[in-house]
Amino acid sequence: MTNMLFAGFGGQGILFAGKITANAGMSYNKQVSWLPSYGPEMRGGTANCSVCIDDEPISCPLVSEPDILVVMNKPSYHKFENSIVEGGTLVYDSSLIENDEPRNDINVYGIPATSLAESEGLNGLANIIMLGFTLQKTNFLPYDVVSKAIEKSVPKSKEHLLKPNLKALEIGFNYK
Repeated sequence: MTNMLFAGFGGQGILFAGKITANAGMSYNKQVSWLPSYGPEMRGGTANCSVCIDDEPISCPLVSEPDILVVMNKPSYHKFENSIVEGGTLVYDSSLIENDEPRNDINVYGIPATSLAESEGLNGLANIIMLGFTLQKTNFLPYDVVSKAIEKSVPKSKEHLLKPNLKALEIGFNYK
């Protein structure tokens, strides 16, 4: 089983990244759950979502001890860092978060996702860059499965965002 937690501010695409991950898991014939959680504010409030991917039915969709934590803001970093299981993985946006005291019992990776998104003209797609980088570091699913999940997850009304989302995934996945 892979238990993932995506966390950040509302408006950063946290729930969408989790939705893509869940869709990818389903299309890969896995059992999945996707549980969003967000504050009352539309943008700027807290947002996180739990995603579970397994071969067996999932008994509890809430992830309290993630194998993989993807964080895009400092409050979420501090709130969830200590909940990661030993040997788990923390991926954080180093454009927005300073990793001042990393745990030494987990894998910790920073990527300047917000800065990369801005420099590539992909404003608002730091979440997908984070997803691609997380995929590179953890191999939670095959790349092509996640890429196809993006194609299925981008609504028809926002079809113009499909290519930028795929490019953002590629940038994150290829980041060194």
